[in-house]
Amino acid sequence: MTSVLVSGASIAGPTTAWWLARAGFDVTVVERADALRDEGQNIDVRGAAREVLRRMGLEDAALAHGTGEMGTVFLGAGGRELARFPASTDDTSGPTAELEILRGRLAQLLFEHTGDAVAHRFGDQVTALDQDPDGVDVTFLSGTQERYDLVVLADGVNSRSRELVLPDAPRRYLGMIIAYLTIPRTEEDTDWWRWYVAGRGRGVNLRPDDVGTTRAMLNLMTDVRGIDALDRTAQATLLRRAFAGAGWQTDRVLDALDDAPMYLEDLNQVHLDRWSVGRVVLTGDAAWCATPVSGIGTTLALSGAYTLAACLAAHDDHRAAFADYDARMRPFVEKGQSLPPGTPGLANPQTDLGRTLLGTALKLAASPVATKLGGIAGRFGTPPADQYELPSWR
Repeated sequence: MTSVLVSGASIAGPTTAWWLARAGFDVTVVERADALRDEGQNIDVRGAAREVLRRMGLEDAALAHGTGEMGTVFLGAGGRELARFPASTDDTSGPTAELEILRGRLAQLLFEHTGDAVAHRFGDQVTALDQDPDGVDVTFLSGTQERYDLVVLADGVNSRSRELVLPDAPRRYLGMIIAYLTIPRTEEDTDWWRWYVAGRGRGVNLRPDDVGTTRAMLNLMTDVRGIDALDRTAQATLLRRAFAGAGWQTDRVLDALDDAPMYLEDLNQVHLDRWSVGRVVLTGDAAWCATPVSGIGTTLALSGAYTLAACLAAHDDHRAAFADYDARMRPFVEKGQSLPPGTPGLANPQTDLGRTLLGTALKLAASPVATKLGGIAGRFGTPPADQYELPSWR
């Protein structure tokens, strides 16, 4: 049996592992966290990725564990409603997909689905990769050394293991940070995603979940780099200063900065001209992060994992499999990373004029005429998640 080490137990990693195990590979997943991480915000599964879940027999379970989000409401000055977009009733369209689920919930479903077919090593991580023509010698943080035929790196945008084979991965910074928090739900909260356009490059988002809390996001346009590397106290101080006086329910979110579960990311895309080096291959955000504002990150993760496994199952030579994987996925990834002009600045305007223009555009997109005709309303907030044909499983 061909032995494969998969680094990362979020979305792309377990999906790759399940499909490889199904094809008869001997698969081990290593995850640096001590246990499966159940945190994370709302993610959507669209287009080709819905089909991956169908083929895994997980679509119904994922829908059953959805967040219940009814759609997206954009709010302007004073919390006044600008536009409302109901959740999609198909696989792909709209700002709120039909399948909205917490990242941790989907990761748990994928993990449980692998069962005994995949071995897991929690609380460890890859620290060295030494290749020869016949295999890869892997050194782990624990000091253990193992040899594998192939290694799959699926450990996220800030992948440490990627640096071992592709150091200084090119990135495109988008000029925005997002702070994600989980805060108590109140009677005023609804099952709609409420997006408050606060002005001065700021946005405040409140979204429902299925565990009785509310997921909050603070969007901030900024040219300052390294905020994600600051400690929690420094991040909270910066956010309080940036969002002071923003209005609506901003103070409620700021009040939770000290105690609520939170993580902050500096949005950047990963652009690599190759996704494999010898017997090591990348997938998911480690290979091609498109950022949350693309609306297609989870779709790329699931589709890429399936495609990589299908190509490895179809070819006896890993080099041919990796070339096939690249040829199939790269056009889809490039579409996903090609954000609409002005993204993310247009949705987080810096000026009063920009705020007014955004409100006008949103009202137009949600108008009865636009809804009846499709067009703008049908395309608004819709990533190209259905513009990929999954390979057949051989």
